[in-house]
Amino acid sequence: MSEFTSDRVKHVAGLARIDLTDDEIDHLAKELQVIEDSINQLEKVANSNVPPTSHPIALQNVLRPDVPEAPLTVDEAISGAPEKKDNMFLSPQILDEE
Repeated sequence: MSEFTSDRVKHVAGLARIDLTDDEIDHLAKELQVIEDSINQLEKVANSNVPPTSHPIALQNVLRPDVPEAPLTVDEAISGAPEKKDNMFLSPQILDEE
């Protein structure tokens, strides 16, 4: 198990041409060490009996079947409109046109 030291982080930051302060380097060294330790823990429990997965729970389609149905009538479609005129939705005028 390797250790993320400040020198190692400085080296990688230099390769990536990222300018970091000493505080950022120390902070990143600690965070990267936690990430590496977590990965090492996972490697201990992962074995060939565990199949690789993209999701821990199987996904299923939650949409209803696409079955054609009768369309709404004009009266049904405009029944919830706050204002209507001649079987159409009526909306406030937004342009200065008549």
